[in-house]
Amino acid sequence: MKRQHAGFTLIELISVIVILGILSAFALPRFANLEVRAREAAIQGLGGAIRSASALAHAVWLADGATLGSQTITMDGVSFTVDDGWPDETNIANALQEDPANSGFSLSGAGVWTFPGVQTPASCNVTYVHNGATPPTITVPITACN
Repeated sequence: MKRQHAGFTLIELISVIVILGILSAFALPRFANLEVRAREAAIQGLGGAIRSASALAHAVWLADGATLGSQTITMDGVSFTVDDGWPDETNIANALQEDPANSGFSLSGAGVWTFPGVQTPASCNVTYVHNGATPPTITVPITACN
């Protein structure tokens, strides 16, 4: 009786290796881009947090009596100044209750929040501009972190 050997032929092994190579050629670029996407998601999240903090500070200002000019409000035990109902560029960190030194983001200049890192381009940031009695201008890039 002839005994059959269990295993694969050389042709089958080469075929599987070729198929895996083709699949990895398509999949690898998708996974290589995850760092950029994570940075963009973090910046988008920070932009949303800044919008929410600014709107909440404005709502507290309205609830406290809404007088134009400079006024101190308190949110969750943190007191800060709003000018004409909105936090200015230096007080938005207080409204966020965010310590730039411990958050992973840095406040580099008046109202410019950046995601630190040598490889991060300068366009990967959120800018907050106080506009007096009108809502602030908050600029968040959509895909500027690559």
